[in-house]
Amino acid sequence: MKLIHLSDLHLGKRVNEFSMLEDQKDILNKIIAVIEEEQPDAVLIAGDVYDKSVPSAEAVELFDEFLVQLANAKTQVFIISGNHDSAERLAFANRLIDASGIHLAPVYRGEVAPFSFKDEYGTVDLYMLPFVKPANVRRFFQEEEIRSYEDALKAAIRAMQVNEKNRSILITHQFVTGALVSDSEDLSVGGTDQVSAEVFEAFDYVALGHLHRPQNVKENIRYCGTPLKYSFSEANDVKSVTIAELKEKGSLSVREIPITPLHEMKEIKGNYTDLAFKGYYDAHPELKDSYLHITLTDEEDVPDAAAKLRVIYPLLMKLDYDNTRTRNQQRVTALSEVEKKTPMELFDAFFEMQNGQTMSAEQKQYVETLIEKIWEGDK
Repeated sequence: MKLIHLSDLHLGKRVNEFSMLEDQKDILNKIIAVIEEEQPDAVLIAGDVYDKSVPSAEAVELFDEFLVQLANAKTQVFIISGNHDSAERLAFANRLIDASGIHLAPVYRGEVAPFSFKDEYGTVDLYMLPFVKPANVRRFFQEEEIRSYEDALKAAIRAMQVNEKNRSILITHQFVTGALVSDSEDLSVGGTDQVSAEVFEAFDYVALGHLHRPQNVKENIRYCGTPLKYSFSEANDVKSVTIAELKEKGSLSVREIPITPLHEMKEIKGNYTDLAFKGYYDAHPELKDSYLHITLTDEEDVPDAAAKLRVIYPLLMKLDYDNTRTRNQQRVTALSEVEKKTPMELFDAFFEMQNGQTMSAEQKQYVETLIEKIWEGDK
C-alpha cells in the first residue's frame, strides 16, 4: 500500500506580514502533480490544514480547489484537524463528503473506528485521531486519571483496540518527545504537550503533523513537515512530499520527493553600503525572487533601511542588526532555558524568589490544577 503523507498546510498563513496564499496555491499544484505521478492508494493530511480556526475566505477557497483536484484524481484522502484548525468546522458535512473519497475525521467523541483496506498482503486498518488535549479525552474516560497529553493519547489509543495482526496506520497531530522544532510552530512552554514515541507502538506507520521539519522520530513514526518554509529557521531545509509504502507486516519503506517553492527563503548579512550596491545584487540574481532576512552589521542604525532595501530586494521580509549594541543587550532570561522548564517549575521558582520559601504540597496541588485548566482552556 502506497501512501502520500502531508501535513501543516497552514492555508491563509502570513509570514512577517507577507501573505503566503500565492505560494500555497503553487505548492498545492505541485503536490497534485506528484500525486498524479505516484498514483498512491491514499493521501494522508495530518492536521493544520488552515493557519487559523476561523480561516479566511481565500484560504477556504484554496482548500476547496485542492480537494476537488484530489477527488478528480480518484484518490482516497484522509484528513484530520490540527491545533490550528477548528475540528467542528473542518469536519462539516464529512458524512456526505465521504462518498467522494475525501474522508474528514469527525470531532473526537471517545472512539475512532478504522477504515479498512485490502491488498495482496492482507488488511490495512487506518485510524484518524485529530489533535486532542487531555480535557477532550478525559470526559469520555472519567474512570481513568488523565492529567497529561501522554495519558490522553494512551487512553484514546487503548480505546481503538488495534488489531495487531493487521497492518495499522495512525494519522495524528501531536508533539513527540525528541523531535526537532523550528520557529514557526506553536508549542507549549516547558513541553507540557509532549508524548513519548512508545505511545504509538501498536502501529506500523504513524503519519504525524505538528512539527514543520521533515524527520523520523522512529523508523515508522514520521513528521513529513510543511510543504513550504514558514520561518527563516527553516531556510536551509529541503521541503518534500513523503511517500510511505507498506508491504507485508513489518515491511515499510519511506522516501521523499523534493518540491521547489515559488519563492525560496534566504538569509544574508553585511553592511548597508555593500548590500545596497548594485554590483552585489547583480552577482546574486537568486535574491530577487527570494524572501529575505537581512542582517545589517553597521554600528549605527540606517534610517529607513528596510524601505530603501526593498527597492532593491522587493521580497525583504525581515531586517535586523548584528553589532556591538545588539550583542550587548542583556536578556532577563534566556529563552532556551525557559523552554526546558515546565510551567510548574517556572511558577515554583517565581514563588520562591518572591517569598523566600518553596510552596507547600497543598499550594503545589492548587497551582498544578490551575495550570492544567488554563493550558487546556478547560472552564
